[in-house]
Amino acid sequence: MSSSVNPIHPQTRMGHVHLRVANLNRALAFYHGVLGFDITLRMGDSAAFLSAGGYHHHIGLNTWESLGGQPPAPGTTGLYHLAVLYPTRAALADALRRLLAANISLDGAADHGVSEALYLHDPDLNGVELYWDRPESEWPRDPNGNLTMYTRPLDLKGLLAAHEA
Repeated sequence: MSSSVNPIHPQTRMGHVHLRVANLNRALAFYHGVLGFDITLRMGDSAAFLSAGGYHHHIGLNTWESLGGQPPAPGTTGLYHLAVLYPTRAALADALRRLLAANISLDGAADHGVSEALYLHDPDLNGVELYWDRPESEWPRDPNGNLTMYTRPLDLKGLLAAHEA
């Protein structure tokens, strides 16, 4: 396989993993209780975000589409999405430009306060998130210093302008 004429930014790396689970408490007992990841945000009984070292999250767990569900049958996938962390907003803008040029549609785009993200599916229908993190000093926090991530629409035109700047 030949290399791309315009290779992906060399500092692009894999980010967090987000898993569908049947029972959030059971999953937290393993990832938090056994493995020791910190819970950075919990959304009732439907979702939780965990990390090592104070990062906003390395692992997301949710029951949004899998509450009480069975594990995937052999030969099927089990990830909600994989995430690719871009080093800068301009690098994420370049990813959006590439998607548009290839006529790949987005499933969504969001500003989470800590990050800006593009959501889509790969050719095998696995979920993919492409994102960049804002500097930690800009992450939204409550008066006690706890993260207060959110989901708001992402300004795609503004993101593309970051690529042109």
